[in-house]
Amino acid sequence: MTLLLLRHTPDPDRLVALAARRCYSARAADDIEEHLTGDEIERLLGFLRQRNHLSPFEHADFTFSADGISRALSHQLVRHRIASYSQESQRYVNYMKVPTLPYIVPPSVAKNEEAQKIFDQAMHHTLEAYRAMVNAGVAPEDARYIFPNAIETKLVFTMNARSLFNFFEQRCCIKAQWEIRQLAFDMLKAVRQVAPQIFKNAGAPCQFATMPYCRENDAQCPQYKSMQKRMNRNDQQNSGGTEKES
Repeated sequence: MTLLLLRHTPDPDRLVALAARRCYSARAADDIEEHLTGDEIERLLGFLRQRNHLSPFEHADFTFSADGISRALSHQLVRHRIASYSQESQRYVNYMKVPTLPYIVPPSVAKNEEAQKIFDQAMHHTLEAYRAMVNAGVAPEDARYIFPNAIETKLVFTMNARSLFNFFEQRCCIKAQWEIRQLAFDMLKAVRQVAPQIFKNAGAPCQFATMPYCRENDAQCPQYKSMQKRMNRNDQQNSGGTEKES
């Protein structure tokens, strides 16, 4: 998998802070921006997240390129609908000329020699069947129906910061499938480099230091107990008490 951050709104932290200040000020935009110090930007963005006032984050856009991902991942990714997607088309890729079918192997398969052999054979037979159907007169756009979820694809996609908050909450979660979880962490790392304040506390909510919670409400999750301890610790601190060691 190769993930690139192709483009982003210039100075996204400052832009979102300016948009937030716009809601509470009658001053001209240039006057607002002139008084936006680094500390004020950090304070404003923290205030927005704390109050769940998320509309200003929609002004910041981030465009990614993802290569070497599976169709299984892309089908999960496009379920995040507040986004724009451009995907490699199987209708126009000439699979008659590729030496082998490009596909993604799950780690659980790759570490099992017998499973890897079965997997590779299935991919080989899939390509052979595709080519046989095309040679028999089937249109390539119909022959491609035989391709599996493992087949490799490529995408360019754009999300705003508010959509990314939701994406990171769901896909950085330990219960997310391994491939999209890897993509989510790569994306989070990339956007933190250009918008450190916006994405300071982005990610799986069970990892949040101040207000952790579980989106899945799954007591079987390995992170659940440590999250509950942090929640109890926060409750004790807020009530002025102390947490007893277990």
